[in-house]
Amino acid sequence: MTGSAIKTPLIGYVRVSTGKQAKSGLGKAAQRAAIQRFADAEGFEVIGWHEEVETGKGADALERRPQLAAALQAARKAKAMVCVAKLCRLSRDVAFVSGLMAQRVSFVVAELGKDVDPFMLHIFAALAEKERNMIAMRTREALQAKKADGAKLGGPKLAEARVAAVAAKKAEADRFATNILPVIESIRKAGSETLREIAAALNARGIHTANGGNWHPTTVKNILDRAA
Repeated sequence: MTGSAIKTPLIGYVRVSTGKQAKSGLGKAAQRAAIQRFADAEGFEVIGWHEEVETGKGADALERRPQLAAALQAARKAKAMVCVAKLCRLSRDVAFVSGLMAQRVSFVVAELGKDVDPFMLHIFAALAEKERNMIAMRTREALQAKKADGAKLGGPKLAEARVAAVAAKKAEADRFATNILPVIESIRKAGSETLREIAAALNARGIHTANGGNWHPTTVKNILDRAA
């Protein structure tokens, strides 16, 4: 009697940060399809999915990605690996990728294949970070050149930039609320009903607030009010 081979479990992690990514091959559906194709071809089994919308910028990106934190917890519990379609869906920041490597969870990138070890992931992240820094440097140089030619970079444009910054901050808060709500709902289903109990459960899971702090009843209420 021949039994079927036991497949290695995977937790799929999908992240988008801008609306343009749907057209660039980095949309949620495209990432899911890439992960599933990889799993089918390499003998893995996707046992869960975690999705979120987040910028990925900044040293505290993990604290602002509750679904990634939840994926790490699910992978540890199931002794599974976390799989992403492309390395940039984790981060282009070397320090952040290094921090993920220390989470006692193995990562696999569908685009790179199953045999790429953690050291190589650091190399790829370093190259991506270098590319990002070069783009930022070229942008600064272009602005300085325009200023040197007499172009005015302030005035109405500066006011528009300030309005855009406020809107971006609000949009980021909305995205965080959208991502954390499924986690709060799962905590409620587990029996925690009061704001204090929910805050304690979020802290116990190692999930931080949007500002990287601990949860309190008031911060949980703010999330629920924003969602409402």
